[in-house]
Amino acid sequence: MQIEKIYIGGWFQRTTLHLAEIYDFLKEADSPLDLEKGKLEQLHTALSLEQVELKVTSLEYIKAGTAEGFGVEMFEDGLMVLSSDSAPGTDEIKERIEALTAYYEKRLSPAISYLFSLGAPIPKELANIKNIYPYFLVVRDGSREEVLELLKVFGEEEHFEIREPGFEIYRGDKLYVIILKEATHESAKRFIEEQVFIREFKGQLHRYLNLHRTIWERIAEVKEKGEIQGKDVGAFTTKIESYAKTINLIEARINQMGAYLRTRESVAKNDPHMKDFVAVLSFKHETLADTLEYVKEIWGMTKNYVQSAQGLFSAIQAKATESSVKNLTIITSMGVGATLIGLFAQEAPEFTGFGVFYFFALAFIGWLANKTMGNVAQRRKYKIEDTEVAKDL
Repeated sequence: MQIEKIYIGGWFQRTTLHLAEIYDFLKEADSPLDLEKGKLEQLHTALSLEQVELKVTSLEYIKAGTAEGFGVEMFEDGLMVLSSDSAPGTDEIKERIEALTAYYEKRLSPAISYLFSLGAPIPKELANIKNIYPYFLVVRDGSREEVLELLKVFGEEEHFEIREPGFEIYRGDKLYVIILKEATHESAKRFIEEQVFIREFKGQLHRYLNLHRTIWERIAEVKEKGEIQGKDVGAFTTKIESYAKTINLIEARINQMGAYLRTRESVAKNDPHMKDFVAVLSFKHETLADTLEYVKEIWGMTKNYVQSAQGLFSAIQAKATESSVKNLTIITSMGVGATLIGLFAQEAPEFTGFGVFYFFALAFIGWLANKTMGNVAQRRKYKIEDTEVAKDL
C-alpha cells in the first residue's frame, strides 16, 4: 500500500473580497486595514511561504507552497485545504499529520484570524471552539485488510466503508482512507474539498443548535422558578442582553450560509472531476439545505424567546426600581418631618455636645433605615408571569 498524500481542511464564511485581502497578505505581508505592520510581517514570516499564486476556475482560489513542503489552497468561499506528501513508515506518517495540523492551527489560522480581527466579532461562545479536523489519506494499491490494519495502528475503529469500481473509502474516528483504483488523484482531491465543506457546514449548524439549547435552558431555568429576588433582576437582565447580542451576530452568519451551499452544490454537479464520486455525494447538499432551514426556524424561535424575556425582566427591573424609589421617598419624608418638628419645638439651636451626638444619632438612624429598606427591596420576590410553551426541540 502506497500512501500518496495527506489532507486536512476547514471552512468559515468568506467572500472574494476576503480572498483579495488574503492574497495581498500572503504576497506582500500587507493589508488595506489599520493593522499593525510589524505584526503582519511577523505572522507572514512564520508561514515560511515559497510561492503564492492566484488561480481562477469555477471558484477563485489561492495556491501556495511552504518550505516544509506543505500545499495550501484557499477558496473564495472560505474553504481551506492543506496537503502534504506522505512518508514511508507509519510513525513518519503520524509525525507528518501532526506537523500539518500544527501548521494549520498555530501558524496559518492565527494569521488569518488577525487579518480579519476588525469588524463584527465572532461570538465568544464560538470563538474558542477546538475543531477536530478529519485527516484524509489518499492511497494507491491498497487492500481493505491493509487499511483496517492502518486504522488499528492509529488507534481507530472503522465506522463505515464505501466500495465503488473506481475507489474505496474507509472512515475511522478522525481518519479517512481513500484507495484509488480507476479514479484519478484530482477526483479524490475534489471529493476531499467537498467533504471538508460539508462536514464543517454541518458542524457549524450543530453548534448553533446546541447554543440555542443552552440559551433557551438558561432562561427557562429562571422563568420556571416563578419568581425572582430584586437583587438578581439586574444581573439576569444584563445576561439576557448579551444573549440577544449573540443571537443577532449568529443570525447574520446563518442567513449567509444558504448562498455558500447553493454555489458549492452547483460547482460540484458541473465539475467533471466529481463524476467518480457523485454517488457518494448524492443528496448531501440537499440534506444540508433542509438542516439549514430547520436551524433557521429554531433560531427565529430563540430570538423571539429572548426578546420576550428581555421585555419581561425589564418590566420586573422597572418595578423593583420603582419600589426602591418609593422606600427612599418615605425615609426622606420621615427625616424632613423630624427636622421640622425639632425646629418648631425649640426657640433657637444651641451647639452642645449632646446636640452633636443627637445629630449623628439621627444620621445613623436614617442610614440604617435606608439600608434596611434597601435590603428589603433586594430580597423582595417578584412574580414572573409568562406564557407557558411546550418544549420539543
